[in-house]
Amino acid sequence: MIILKRPIITEKSMKLAESGLYVFEIDKLATKLQVAKIVADKFKVKVLSVKVLNVKGKVKSQKRVRKSYQVQDFKKAMVQVKKGDKIAIFETPKEEAVVTTAEGEPIKLREKKDMLRGTKVKIESSAVGAAPTTQRKVITGK
Repeated sequence: MIILKRPIITEKSMKLAESGLYVFEIDKLATKLQVAKIVADKFKVKVLSVKVLNVKGKVKSQKRVRKSYQVQDFKKAMVQVKKGDKIAIFETPKEEAVVTTAEGEPIKLREKKDMLRGTKVKIESSAVGAAPTTQRKVITGK
């Protein structure tokens, strides 16, 4: 039996992860003790508490056909870990990164969120020998 199915990564769960509370989808028959043991072994953290929720599936409608369907029910666990311990899956990437080109020139990459188009990456050239223009590259990650 697979106890941990997947991590639940949403805006709300990422906020909770900052305070040491991590959210996972688990098997319907899993207990709190099993979840605590698996998380402690797999991620090498000390688990303080586990809260378990049964989430009822929603009724969704199809766009092109006038029919609806039921999404399956699932069970999720909120795992509280010891202060200072972290799970790497829930870490947010840094907004700035420095990349070097083939010539050895450093380039700064900055992420910007766009409401309609997804993530935009702004490329800024360094001051030494750099062209005065700034390029934009759109990354579609959806």
